[in-house]
Amino acid sequence: MKKLFFLTCLLGGLMAQVTFAQNTPIFPKGEKSPNVHHTGNVWLTELNAPDSVFSYGTSVAISDPDARLNWHIHPGGQILIITEGEGYYQEKGKEKRTVKKGEVIKCLPGVEHWHGATPKTGVTYIATSPAAKGKTIWLNKVSDDEYYGKK
Repeated sequence: MKKLFFLTCLLGGLMAQVTFAQNTPIFPKGEKSPNVHHTGNVWLTELNAPDSVFSYGTSVAISDPDARLNWHIHPGGQILIITEGEGYYQEKGKEKRTVKKGEVIKCLPGVEHWHGATPKTGVTYIATSPAAKGKTIWLNKVSDDEYYGKK
């Protein structure tokens, strides 16, 4: 009976460690970004600044529910790798789509778009973009009608 109790405690402890490890983020939350080019709370961590060898920047963005970036353009394009949660991605003139953990989004160079969290679920993604063709061009805020799908 003591062996069974010990084994149960040991397995319970291991399961708690596995659960904790699965819920631990890979990268730190980073700095809360001032609300200049977005609505809601967004945290950014720069993983790699572009330099003379690697000409693209890579960052992690964590968005609270309801947060979204303004419409914007990446002259060199951008790749988003969704690592947690659920969000939205929309290109100008196209339908807004829901994106989920594990998806890879390719934002083509020069295409106006926005992305962010859903109203009920935050989203985390790794973003990489070549810097050689210029920095992000920020445009108008995403309207509530665009975000919530009101016509």
